[in-house]
Amino acid sequence: MCASAVPVPHRRGRPRSAAADRAILDATRSALVEVGWSRLTMSQVASRAGVAKTTLYRRWAGKSELVVDAVAVLFDELELPDRGSLRADVEGVIVSFAALLERPEAKTSLMAVIAESTYDEALRARVREAIVERQKRLVLDGRRRAQRRGELPADAPDSAEPEAIVDLIFDVIAGAVVHRSLVSGGPVDAGWVRGFTTLLLEGLGRASAQP
Repeated sequence: MCASAVPVPHRRGRPRSAAADRAILDATRSALVEVGWSRLTMSQVASRAGVAKTTLYRRWAGKSELVVDAVAVLFDELELPDRGSLRADVEGVIVSFAALLERPEAKTSLMAVIAESTYDEALRARVREAIVERQKRLVLDGRRRAQRRGELPADAPDSAEPEAIVDLIFDVIAGAVVHRSLVSGGPVDAGWVRGFTTLLLEGLGRASAQP
């Protein structure tokens, strides 16, 4: 998705400019890398983007919403092409996710948003809506593809369980990669990706037997 896909409240007036949106979101991430969350201001972003501050406030009510949307656009770049098997699909998305987190603008922006959202429930809700819920599409697509291949069992008719399973899969994969990349600082290399995928798909017993 592009920057223009970021959901914002509809307001009457002139049509929005996709180019202005991209410039604003790019400027937000670059400013975060340079000055950090506490020193980031809407005026700085407007100046960097070459737009009037009123342009920002027509689109975003404040800094928190703006930063979340700037992060969300980066995560919308993640894709899940068909790599031929469930294992290959999982390993591929882990590698792509880890590579995204290595980008300074993604790392700094995400860490800032997570830190601020720990005591701001409205910001946490926006993170869930704009980032977490949107990225669950990857789990949904991958799971359905694996079911069509016969690698996973089909869902029971009218079952509410798949939604809970999707939530759990997303939490496990995203949580592990974020922790590895941003908390423990370990490499998300081929060995780690292979071991984690084995643990996810085959369980503790099989993963423990890996060389």
